[in-house]
Amino acid sequence: MYHDTVRVALEKDGWTITNDPLMLPIGEQSVYVDLGAEKLLTAEKEGQKNAVEIKSFLSRSPVKDLEVALGQYVLYKGVMTYREEKRRLYLAIRDDVYLDIFSEPIGRIFIENHQLSIIVFDPITEEIVKWIN
Repeated sequence: MYHDTVRVALEKDGWTITNDPLMLPIGEQSVYVDLGAEKLLTAEKEGQKNAVEIKSFLSRSPVKDLEVALGQYVLYKGVMTYREEKRRLYLAIRDDVYLDIFSEPIGRIFIENHQLSIIVFDPITEEIVKWIN
């Protein structure tokens, strides 16, 4: 639901979308992360590359949405590690979701135990509010 919103927010923040979606083949299977993005840091240095999985958290149960997000994040991070990808994986979530479920102990456990990197975005202004590494 927020795919285009996050894409616009990343572009406003100076990122170039390189893959939509980012396909990561592994054996006979592939996983698809929502976006691949790159930002050139300086003319002389290599750019930073990210993979961004966008989660809407729209079901009746934020805990169930958290379970799904965790499963995908762990799977994608494992595939990226196996493939020796030089990208950092981010989970993109709305600002209200961050202030709600991710400010509670269950959300903080998710962030700390899985070294979760998060992009918090405002769906109205289509802008990045916060980067959490």
